[in-house]
Amino acid sequence: MIRKIITINTDKCNGCGLCATACHESAIAIVNDKAKLIRDDYCDGLGNCLPTCPTNAISFEEREALAYDDDAVKENQHRKKKTDQATPTAPSQLNQWPVQIKLVAPNASFFENTDLLVAADCTAFAYGNFHNDFIKNHSIVIGCPKLDMVDYSEKLTEILRLNTINSITVTRMIVPCCGGIEYAVREAIKNSGKNIPLRVVTMDLNGNIQ
Repeated sequence: MIRKIITINTDKCNGCGLCATACHESAIAIVNDKAKLIRDDYCDGLGNCLPTCPTNAISFEEREALAYDDDAVKENQHRKKKTDQATPTAPSQLNQWPVQIKLVAPNASFFENTDLLVAADCTAFAYGNFHNDFIKNHSIVIGCPKLDMVDYSEKLTEILRLNTINSITVTRMIVPCCGGIEYAVREAIKNSGKNIPLRVVTMDLNGNIQ
């Protein structure tokens, strides 16, 4: 039958997986670092995945395709749920709340005598083992300078002045807008008057460390 169904431009797809999470029918999977429609009869053609795609790689097309099969979708979801339950999940390494730079109190107890992680929020989604490799044994603040449109350096300076921070790690994406969070940290260290070791980790869109 001819019907409306999604199509994925693999040249635009960065493999982030947001579309697969948004698809209630589990019609999309990440295969070889690219999103893929795994079966036509799993796709209901409603397009919940479209607005989640950051690269506009997903669109609609009308073509010959199997009809949407609700029974097949339910069977696939049941099978996937059993697989997920059988697979152990790594424990969270987060030991505080909140984590947003704009929300944390500079004098919060979890900042005292700690190693601080300042993370561009996309990095936690890009890097698969983020909890164990970066959050573990750290206090954390996260933000996005492009979306928040604020100067983080003032809040970060307060945190550094009021607490004993042993070291700072910045995780950022390779995209230019992430430069704002690195700049804010460097300004905060300078304004605090303290000599705090800084490590900057830059990731590409596939989560690889540069």
